[in-house]
Amino acid sequence: MYFKKIKKPELFQGDKKTNHYFEGWYYKLVSADMKTSIAFIPGISIQKIDPHTFIQVFISSKDDFKMHYFRFDSDNFTYSQENFFVNINNNTFTLDSIDVNLSNESMSISGVIHFQEHKSINTNIYQPNIMGPFAYVPFMECNHGVISMQSHLKGTLKINGSDIDFSNGKAYIEKDWGKSFPKAYIWLQSNHFSNEKTSLMFSYAIIPFGGLSFKGLIVNLLFNEKEYRFATYNRTKILKKEIKQDSVDFILRKGRYKLHLFAKKDKEIELKSPSFGIMNQTIKEGLSGSITIKLFEDDKLIYEDEGQNAGIEIMMS
Repeated sequence: MYFKKIKKPELFQGDKKTNHYFEGWYYKLVSADMKTSIAFIPGISIQKIDPHTFIQVFISSKDDFKMHYFRFDSDNFTYSQENFFVNINNNTFTLDSIDVNLSNESMSISGVIHFQEHKSINTNIYQPNIMGPFAYVPFMECNHGVISMQSHLKGTLKINGSDIDFSNGKAYIEKDWGKSFPKAYIWLQSNHFSNEKTSLMFSYAIIPFGGLSFKGLIVNLLFNEKEYRFATYNRTKILKKEIKQDSVDFILRKGRYKLHLFAKKDKEIELKSPSFGIMNQTIKEGLSGSITIKLFEDDKLIYEDEGQNAGIEIMMS
């Protein structure tokens, strides 16, 4: 079961945890007209101070920009170890669909969305998931999994009484689990480039490790059915790193390939995040930023594009 979970990080990893533990999945949905982005974050906080399960909802549109934290007792969390299936108070999250019915004093959202044509990442023994060989390290403070770089959508959500059709839109699905989010990190994601087959995820963080820490990088770029991986564990070099409050500028080199990436935030909102399993911290995320990329092969530009509706978190100065 241990190796099955490493190869399938979407499965619930915390069945034997009793304290100082969190686990959360991240679904980012963007409508076909790109006017509405919504992120669902179902998860669980396992600890002795304030144990509970939750669903965070982050809506970004021209008319609405809100976060809602739906909290439930821990016994409302059920899961399967055979397939990716999580149910929280009769809200269901799987690889192929979500079925939600949530409401509070300021927001209601209900409906079923189906996911099709998933684009998974390349894996092998050395890199069984996006964390590469670090996936085998059992004491990482925070683990990361990419479930689908890009999925196509079918279905409608009723949000505060209005039907929003997500059919022919796109999704991105990932997750995190462990004790705490990194104290300093950058996270970027977009699959809304002019080239419809392009999808990008970027993560750069200061990672505690054995009483010390190191700067870890994971970047995955899908372009025309080919994957370009830039990561600490495959000896990628960072040639440029410029971090500002609302933008980042990186140049990376891995062998013959060089990636220049510039991302800029737009509007952002606070989301809850874990510290030693307790959901008492906050991060700032936007869903309407932009990411410009330039990919070079042997120093020759082979691809240039700009991604919209980008998820951006800059928690590092």
